[in-house]
Amino acid sequence: MNFSPQKFEDLSPTGNSGDGESLTVEQAIANLESADLGLRFYAAWWLGRFRICEAAAVTKLIAALEDEADRTPEGGYPLRRNAARALGKLGDRQAVSPLIACLDCSDFYVREAAAQSLEMLGDPVCIPPLIKLLQVGLQGEQLISKQPDLSQPYEAILEALGTLKATESTPLVKPFLEHPIELVQYAAARAMYQLTQEPVYGERLVKALAGERLQLRRAVLADLGAIGYLPAADAIAQTLAENSLKLISLKGLLEHQVNHTAASTLSAGAIKVINLMDSLL
Repeated sequence: MNFSPQKFEDLSPTGNSGDGESLTVEQAIANLESADLGLRFYAAWWLGRFRICEAAAVTKLIAALEDEADRTPEGGYPLRRNAARALGKLGDRQAVSPLIACLDCSDFYVREAAAQSLEMLGDPVCIPPLIKLLQVGLQGEQLISKQPDLSQPYEAILEALGTLKATESTPLVKPFLEHPIELVQYAAARAMYQLTQEPVYGERLVKALAGERLQLRRAVLADLGAIGYLPAADAIAQTLAENSLKLISLKGLLEHQVNHTAASTLSAGAIKVINLMDSLL
């Protein structure tokens, strides 16, 4: 079992879950080269959403990372964003080098999608360029400014470095615990736990579950599920949030217990999490 590092469930470009019944694999792949930019945008999302791991899909999605046609008035690249997200979900490491190149894109959201997908692909070759991007917000090992820095997708970068077990980045990750944006703080705590296994960082996330804003509580549920922090189990079950999201978070804890227990029988921790999940159904 494998808990996705992505923030729970991805929606269609229109904000709906989408069933994909109106499109075939062949049509989606062909649409990536359509003259209709809307069809290209949707095809990239669709191929990622339904994990279509075909060689032609990967090849055309990689080509879409350099698209110049689909551009917003502000200079963004919507097709590149969807292609970058899709490539992480397809799991083909041919995309690693092209996604690393996307970390230099002028579009913030392309850089964010690239970092998230590099996290999913899990190739350590991307660690140095991710560290380089993180250092934009630092002077040495200190934050450049106490003001909100929105220049880089720090949340995605931090999560990727944590998942990739980039221990060499630990001194650079730690300052982001004091970042003025809470989501960035939580991403730093998540990464610091993954890099050090020190409970203080897991407990920082547990404390955040009692925060006032539902959006932030949802994000912390995802973070705790991603790191599999077992001591958070009771707090997750009691969090003021949707049961569906609590179940996904607890699923992450359960998978961590199963994957890190050598015995053929369930650990006491796994049994506890299963019982908590049953109570939420």
